[in-house]
Formats: sequence, structure tokens, C-alpha cells
Amino acid sequence: MKVILLMAVTADGMIARDSSQIIDWTGKEDKKYFVHITRKSGVIIVGSKTFDMIGKSLPGRKNIVMTRDKSRKSHDKDLIFTDKAPGAIIKELNAKGFETAVLIGGSIVNTLFLKENLIDEIHITIVPRLFGKGLPLFNKSFDTQLELINISELDQSHILLKYRVKK
Repeated sequence: MKVILLMAVTADGMIARDSSQIIDWTGKEDKKYFVHITRKSGVIIVGSKTFDMIGKSLPGRKNIVMTRDKSRKSHDKDLIFTDKAPGAIIKELNAKGFETAVLIGGSIVNTLFLKENLIDEIHITIVPRLFGKGLPLFNKSFDTQLELINISELDQSHILLKYRVKK
């Protein structure tokens, strides 16, 4: 199963100013790409803080929300709250026939997946903004090698970088 980390970052590498910031700063073309790639995959994996910031389940996709809060439940078959480790989540999705999962953050969840060597590709939209400080893509230090797959312009100011994670 392929796992794609999909994130928008500022030119100084931040995914948000803080964990409560609504992602309304990335631009229309980035949002279009996000919808396209997540619908094509059919499944997203997200941390509970990011899910709460979004405020709802994303339609047309299975939403897997990683949380340590065992009281969080859902009666919607496309919204699953889980405290399982990344490897177990991927194994279950693979057994259900999913070929690709899109990881949409935040920093803690991104780090958990990279730590278990489960991320196959990273798609990053560079947004022409600077925050100076904020939440980075990962919350731990790594030395992971990437191979450039593609660079494209989403519009005149947003760049999409696609990398393969060397394993």
C-alpha cells in the first residue's frame, strides 16, 4: 500500500502558526489538488487536532482519525477514530482493498508515520507566505533521503513538489 504525505507549507517550512490555526491560507489551487488526490485515494489519515480544526469528516473518503482519546466514537462507517499504531492502520486499510492512503497531518502524525518508514511519497505545496515560527512538517529530527519525482506550478505563485522517500 502506498502512503502519500500531502501538506502545504509556507516558504519558511511551516504547516501552521499553531495547532489551532484554520488552514485557510493555502490558496484555491492547493485546495483543488488536495480534493483531487484525497478523493482519488479514497482514504485520509489525520491526527485528532487537525481533524478538530477541519471540523468535520471529509465526504467521499474514509476518514481515519488518530487519537489517544478512547471515548471518541463514530456511527458513520466513513469516520473511524483509532488509537492504533500507523503500521496497524495501514495493514487494516490494505486488507480492506485500499491501494493508497493520504496522510494529511499534523506534525505528530506525520512524524509517527515517517518514524515507522511508512511514507512512500511526499507532496508539498509551497505557499508564498512566511510565518517566521510555527508548526513544522515533523516534530522530531530525521535524516531521510528523498528523490524528486516532479515539480509543477499550481498557479503563478504556488509550487507543487513531489518526492519519493528513499527506503
